[in-house]
Amino acid sequence: MQTAYSQQNTDKISRFHQKILTLDSHTDTPLRLGRSGFDIGKRNEGGKIDFPRMQEGGLDAVFFAVFIGQGPRDSVSHIKARDRAFQIFETIDLALGNNADQAALALTSSDIALIAKQGKRAIYIGIENGYPIGNDLSLVETFYNKGARYITLSHSYNNDICDSSTDDKGPEYNGLSPFGVEVVQEMNRLGMMIDVSHISDSAFYDVIRLSNQPVIASHSNARAICNHPRNLTDDMLLALKENGGVIQLCVLSDYVKDMPDNPARDSAFSALREKYNGFKGLSDEQMEKARADWYATDRQFPANLASVADLVDHIDHIVKLIGIDYVGIGTDFDGGGALSDCFDVTELENITRELFRRGYSKKDIKKIWSGNFLRVFAEVERNKELAAS
Repeated sequence: MQTAYSQQNTDKISRFHQKILTLDSHTDTPLRLGRSGFDIGKRNEGGKIDFPRMQEGGLDAVFFAVFIGQGPRDSVSHIKARDRAFQIFETIDLALGNNADQAALALTSSDIALIAKQGKRAIYIGIENGYPIGNDLSLVETFYNKGARYITLSHSYNNDICDSSTDDKGPEYNGLSPFGVEVVQEMNRLGMMIDVSHISDSAFYDVIRLSNQPVIASHSNARAICNHPRNLTDDMLLALKENGGVIQLCVLSDYVKDMPDNPARDSAFSALREKYNGFKGLSDEQMEKARADWYATDRQFPANLASVADLVDHIDHIVKLIGIDYVGIGTDFDGGGALSDCFDVTELENITRELFRRGYSKKDIKKIWSGNFLRVFAEVERNKELAAS
């Protein structure tokens, strides 16, 4: 059921959106921290997120990804990946220390409400790609102690933990590796959320069978609506419901809707990937240059973008299939996420507006914006406490 709204109702929706607790479970904003000309404590023209724009867009909490692109899988490269992850943690800590009046590190499911009451933004941390763990299981706890509350087990390529959904070489383990089984068990022990975004279908089912905790898909959509291997099939969504987990929908248009061809953009980015060896095995200096070229190419050849209405089509499908309690928002801002009418964090209210237009209740919308994710987060915390008692 869809409802038309007057300007008066629009103002009410704006007030409602600003009042409720909102959480975005995945952004790549740390990629911009420390870059020349970017100050997260000030309103920026570049990028999708900073603290002033979070306030303007009514976003209370966000998970910053400690993202390490997949590289060679030898001991020296694993150490470099680990050390790079440590550097990103330090960069986040520095940004929070320099802006303590605007934001604070969050570690538990209850911190979002406490920090919001102080008028600040709650910053959680997740690790995108288990690559920096290498083959050292002890690093899972090390990263947890540094503040990470989930790990996305893989990224665009297979690693030592599991197969990726998008590795052009195909599956290596047909699911989790033996080491990946240990990683899942260790994350369960620590009370660390397991993120199944990016991993292959077979790895997803291995995690579901193995984990004694509910899992998250921090930034994935419904494959029935957009046929992309990064998205979850209906059978996977049903398994996620049985597990008690949650799928957090991302606004990266290629995962939202089958977009029309954009040959000039595709050609430009193909040349960029060739120039930088698929962005694998790069030094820090080379990666910085690659990012600058990526952003310049993105500006020169803008993407075709889906809309908020297209995104909410995924919510409609998921709610019809498995219910209102298993879906949320994980934008992938600063990692490619953008819609025509939700281009950055200041426009998140448009999602709330579309949900109201389609007849979702205030209770439903609160669940989508944070309630469902926080339910999973809190359950993982409780299960850790029970196991330790």
